[in-house]
Amino acid sequence: MPKKCVVTGKKASFGNARSHAMNANKRKWGANLQKVRILVNGKPKKVYVSARALKSGKVERV
Repeated sequence: MPKKCVVTGKKASFGNARSHAMNANKRKWGANLQKVRILVNGKPKKVYVSARALKSGKVERV
């Protein structure tokens, strides 16, 4: 299962790291995902949730 927020759908994004000389290197920006226990369909389950969703109160921990 890839790391993806079950609430917001956030996941890692890809692109280029650019040096001062504009040389391109592939890199990845990871989303701030936390593995937490929340209620999914009335049952506690460990899933990845973005820190922003936790902070804003979109999900509640069990």
